[in-house]
Amino acid sequence: MSLHGDAYGVLKGYEGQPELRDAYLAHLDAHPDDGMWKACGAGHVTASALVVCPERGEVLLTLHRKLRLWLQMGGHCEPGDVTLADAALREAREESGIGALELHPGGPVRLDLHPIPGPCTRHFDVQYVALAPAAAAARISDESLDLRWFGYAEAAEIGDASVALLVGAAREALGV
Repeated sequence: MSLHGDAYGVLKGYEGQPELRDAYLAHLDAHPDDGMWKACGAGHVTASALVVCPERGEVLLTLHRKLRLWLQMGGHCEPGDVTLADAALREAREESGIGALELHPGGPVRLDLHPIPGPCTRHFDVQYVALAPAAAAARISDESLDLRWFGYAEAAEIGDASVALLVGAAREALGV
């Protein structure tokens, strides 16, 4: 199965945010060859993951180098990604420096469609939760200005509205 096919299946099975989910599916229908890739001028599907350590009650956020906002880990799908979950986990591991991350088994917890500057106009972000072990030590990547652990409430306050919504969705999925 292609990455496009996996994304379509994941989104068909996602029960939350039905209007937004349908917009994602319509995008993939309209762009069967390039809807997953950065080259698609109408926007492309991205994958992200909020890194959470439930034992410590903390969330890891990155201060994004270009946007200068505190955000979850995530980004563009790459040709080697077999699934959206693979893309989200790869991005989370690369940007956090934590190799021992595992995705929460419940699938995506949220969708976030947002405009971006540049020739491409939108990110159709599919958001997961990545679980970090209690002893996890984060290591900053070239894509970040800073990388820090925050308590749930502080993470929801320091990030933008989409981060606050993602923290809430992650807590609900984890039952914390």
